[in-house]
Amino acid sequence: MTDGDLVRAALEGDDEAFGEIVRRYEPAVAATVMGMLGDCPEAEDVGQEVFVRLYRSLASFRGEASLRTYLTRIAINLSLNELKRRKRRRLLFSMKPVEEHRNLPDPAASDRIGEEDLVTAAIQKLDDKSRAVVVLRLIDGHSTGETAGILGVPVGTVLSRLARAQQKLRKILLPLIGDGR
Repeated sequence: MTDGDLVRAALEGDDEAFGEIVRRYEPAVAATVMGMLGDCPEAEDVGQEVFVRLYRSLASFRGEASLRTYLTRIAINLSLNELKRRKRRRLLFSMKPVEEHRNLPDPAASDRIGEEDLVTAAIQKLDDKSRAVVVLRLIDGHSTGETAGILGVPVGTVLSRLARAQQKLRKILLPLIGDGR
């Protein structure tokens, strides 16, 4: 069944059709949310909330964008909301400045820490807007135009955020993996 068929069936009350939408898109939603939030308990909650929001808004889904793009937009928005909550909690409970490299794995501490783990930790150090662009473009594989559409910003903004994010990632990662590992 196509996505359109599944949406129509789900709107008619077919729970199996909605279940198929969840099965089809759960990996993509999880990748987006994990890319934005990291591996944390809130990521699972946000991932579930994406599908709750989809279910509630299914009747207003016009099909102007693909279902994957629609779900990705919901995932990004909910992830950004969670990141704002984190910042508020951090400000409420701690007046310490956030260290740029805190919680980055020490590559010298273990041979088991891979470059992928270091990159994932470094992405978490980006500001929210830059992280969203990196996750959508470099992890989820959306085009620049799709990324702009999902985030509701001009293509030029996506390109500039991506360039700045890549510079910051280089600055964070080169000292950690610059030895040729």
